[in-house]
Amino acid sequence: MYCVQPLLPLFSETFQISAASSSLAISSVTGSVAVAILLAGSVSEAWGRKPIMTASMFMSAMLTTLSPLAPSWASFLSIRALEGIAFSGLPAVAMAYLSEEMDPSAIGLAMGLYVGGTAVGGMSGRLLIGVLTDEFGWRVALGVVGAIGLVAALIFWRSLPESAHFRSRPMHFTALLGSFRDHLAEPGLQLLFLEGFLLMGAFVTVYNYVGFRLIAPPYSLNHSQVGLVFVVYLVGTVSSAWVGNLAGRLGRRNVLWSVVAMMLAGLLTTLLAPLALVIVGLAMVTFGFFGAHSVLSSWVGMRARHSKAQASSLYLFFYYLGSSVAGTAGGVFWKSYGWPGVIAFLGVLLAIALGVGLRLTRLQPIAR
Repeated sequence: MYCVQPLLPLFSETFQISAASSSLAISSVTGSVAVAILLAGSVSEAWGRKPIMTASMFMSAMLTTLSPLAPSWASFLSIRALEGIAFSGLPAVAMAYLSEEMDPSAIGLAMGLYVGGTAVGGMSGRLLIGVLTDEFGWRVALGVVGAIGLVAALIFWRSLPESAHFRSRPMHFTALLGSFRDHLAEPGLQLLFLEGFLLMGAFVTVYNYVGFRLIAPPYSLNHSQVGLVFVVYLVGTVSSAWVGNLAGRLGRRNVLWSVVAMMLAGLLTTLLAPLALVIVGLAMVTFGFFGAHSVLSSWVGMRARHSKAQASSLYLFFYYLGSSVAGTAGGVFWKSYGWPGVIAFLGVLLAIALGVGLRLTRLQPIAR
């Protein structure tokens, strides 16, 4: 999904488009994921978790492999949007799978390890495509990433255990709407959905536009070097598992707001000029985000009284919607005010997110 993030400045130059328009290479995927994911979780309630996740991985990898053949920016975005629809079968279903198959005492750590795995994948795709682009061009690089995705899908299909606790239920449209209505009416889930929107929006926007800053003077980095910046994703691997486990022991309400505060502090650190401090700031934002996402992901599953896949789908709908909306809006601030404008915009989002996190500390446990 995000492997093209280091290439946004290159897309802007190659296709003669603005920074905000180049961000559509990501927003077109996350936008279609946000919509399609509402249905994907429900389909998995009828067809099973593993079949949907496996089909999702194969189809999205094949589309990624084909996308470099697109002759124009419009056709490239069309393929990326289809990738989002294909990919939608994985995230919400994976969260539901873990919620069903893991012991409640282990869900926090298990979700943290899952989110940590997404951090490793996110870092690897961004790093690899940056190096390959400098050597062979972005079309070859993107094709290679798609081919690796096909191999990963095959390993997933062969290795993932079948569901032991899943019970198939017929899919009824009326029941689906009722389930969504129940989840959206629950005050705790409302706050969790809003928090996902704000945090994902801020996180993706930082990485969308930091590449534009780093390829310009005084840094003047090339695409490989910009890709290397994404090594800080490794701290997300650590934080997601560690914070997820810590939340299981200390309580999610006591941990969430602190990692959101870390994101805000890291965001402000990126305003400093030395490259080392910019990277430190990115690492703080990354640590805080992946820690918060692991807490929110497990909290949604625990908070939902029923239809956990639908609850996870709604959380991820707002999560990816935040990526699409803020990720593109950030380009307007970049064009008008540069990096300080982007940080001001995201500072407002994270200040609101911190307020939501503090409100969640007073959330009453749900009656079962």
